[in-house]
Amino acid sequence: MRVFHFVNEEFGLEDLRRHRLKIATLHELNDPFELFGVNLADESLRRAFRVMKDELALKRGLLCFSRDWHNPVQWSHYAAKHTGLCLGFDIPDAPDQILGAVTYSRKRLVVEAERFRNPSEIPADIAIRFLFTKYSHLRYENEVRSFVTIEHEDTEKNLYFAEFSEKLRLAVVIVGAESSVSRETLRNALGDLEPNIQAFKARLAFKTFRVVRQRNAKLWV
Repeated sequence: MRVFHFVNEEFGLEDLRRHRLKIATLHELNDPFELFGVNLADESLRRAFRVMKDELALKRGLLCFSRDWHNPVQWSHYAAKHTGLCLGFDIPDAPDQILGAVTYSRKRLVVEAERFRNPSEIPADIAIRFLFTKYSHLRYENEVRSFVTIEHEDTEKNLYFAEFSEKLRLAVVIVGAESSVSRETLRNALGDLEPNIQAFKARLAFKTFRVVRQRNAKLWV
C-alpha cells in the first residue's frame, strides 16, 4: 500500500538523513479522543479505558499516514503551512504490524460496560477497533495507521522511531509548494537512497482546491 506522511522541513530532512520515521505514542497524538471514541458516560468504564490507554502506550505506538497527498488542509496542518515535506512509503501487510484505515464516525461507539470494567480483560482486537475510530470531521485526513510495537528508543530525547526497511520503504518525497528545500538539499539528505526515490515539488492547482505536482522543472532549483 502506498501511503503518505506529512512533516515539517526540519524533522522531515532529519528523517531522511537518519532513515527513520518517528513513532507517535498514544499520549502525544493531537486528538484527545484517541482510544476514547466510546461512550464513556459510565464512570467505571472511563477508568478502565484510561488504564487500558496507559498500558497500551507503554508497549505500542502508531505510524500515521494518509492515502492521499493532494489535500491542502493536510499540508497546512501537518507540513507547516506547505513549507514542509510529504514522504510516500510502500508498506506491505505484515503479521507483526497492524495496518488499516481509520473509520470516521459522527457518534461515539456504544459498548456494554460490564465487559470492559477490567482493563486487563479487554480483547486486543476490540482495543484496536477503538484505536481506528475517529470523529467524522477528521475525515479529510483519509488516515491509514500502522499499530506497531515500541522497540528502539532514543534515550536522549525519550522518542521512538521506526527504521526504513522493506516494511517501511521510502518511495517518494514531495516538497511543499511554499518550501525552500532545494534539489541539492534534498539530494544530500537522501544520500544513498536518492537514486531509488522519486522526488518532486508541489504546487497549488489552478482550477481546483488541490495540491498537485509542479511540472515546470525551472521552478524548483
